[in-house]
Amino acid sequence: MLLSLAVIFLCGMGMGAIFRRLNLPQLLGMLLTGILLGPYALNLLDGSILSISADLRQIALIIILTRAGLNLDVADLKKVGRAAVLMCFVPASFEILGMLALAPRILGISLLDAAIMGTVVGAVSPAVIVPKMLKLMDERYGTRESIPQLIMAGASVDDVFVIVLFTSFTGLAQGGTASALDLMRIPTSIVLGLAAGAVCGLLLALAFRKIHMRDSAKVIIILSISFLLVTLEHSLSGALGFSGLLAVMGMGIALQRRRGEVAARLSAKYSKLWVAAELLLFVLVGATVDVGYALASGGAAVLLIFGVLVFRMAGVFLCLLGTSLDRGERLFCMIAYMPKATVQAAIGAIPLSMGLACGQIVLTVAVLSILITAPLGSFLIERTYKKLLKPQ
Repeated sequence: MLLSLAVIFLCGMGMGAIFRRLNLPQLLGMLLTGILLGPYALNLLDGSILSISADLRQIALIIILTRAGLNLDVADLKKVGRAAVLMCFVPASFEILGMLALAPRILGISLLDAAIMGTVVGAVSPAVIVPKMLKLMDERYGTRESIPQLIMAGASVDDVFVIVLFTSFTGLAQGGTASALDLMRIPTSIVLGLAAGAVCGLLLALAFRKIHMRDSAKVIIILSISFLLVTLEHSLSGALGFSGLLAVMGMGIALQRRRGEVAARLSAKYSKLWVAAELLLFVLVGATVDVGYALASGGAAVLLIFGVLVFRMAGVFLCLLGTSLDRGERLFCMIAYMPKATVQAAIGAIPLSMGLACGQIVLTVAVLSILITAPLGSFLIERTYKKLLKPQ
């Protein structure tokens, strides 16, 4: 495992640097590193690290969402109000509807299979979007209109909404039923997750005020509580949903509101952790990609992915109607809500492992959505934010 970690870090950093010199996203270099090192190409990664790949990717998500919470001011979100709520579910719903409209015609699959595919592809990637939005906040682009905050918050809740629908549709495909109780997991996951995170954040703010300790010790405590919150998510079943990742983000937000100066220092610590976590996340995501599936699908799946992206962008545009954002700012939001990666890598293979007839094609489209949208979205964000957003 130690050799595999060394190869991941050194090759990932090297490829990232090469792509940066070529004015391409570092993320693309990291993904390509994972594809080359993974079991479907050179097979240079130890099986032990691949067996815990999902857990390592989860840790990376925890790190970046905690950092997002520590930098997210709720007062900024109140400026955009209704749009912030709509961004949590409307774009994903539009993309799923687009899949229902296009996939049966393009790929010849059933509506239920298209619905499953739509929920796999419909989630955006906080791991791609959040670092980009944090960079915009640091450079103060679009912050007067709260655009980075709007996109970060929506992308985090979007995943909960999509994954609950995915669970319901795969249950139907296995011969089960989808009830209203299943859909109740969406609001309860969001509300209970944010509430639990807020309570933890307030308690941490009180503890940090009363007890003197180094910031490094505070980071270890926050990480430990984050792991417990995510573990709690997996232990709950039935209609009572709970989002551990939203709880992690909520904890950061509450701590930022109560102890702003501490949150700023901790955010700097987390930004250093992200250097290593980003490499692990995207190299291991790349290692899940089976290029053979992608090549075998031909142009039909690629056409489908771009088709449903149009539906997603229409959903984002609808969310922003009635806001004070100008045409360029709305276009940027539509671009920034494009990248897919972590959710697709996490659940793309589940229909295949369940033995569903659509499993192979769902995995193929999930893989292609990562390869197309993650680097393309990252590239377009980098190229357009200074042109479309106003500096503060």
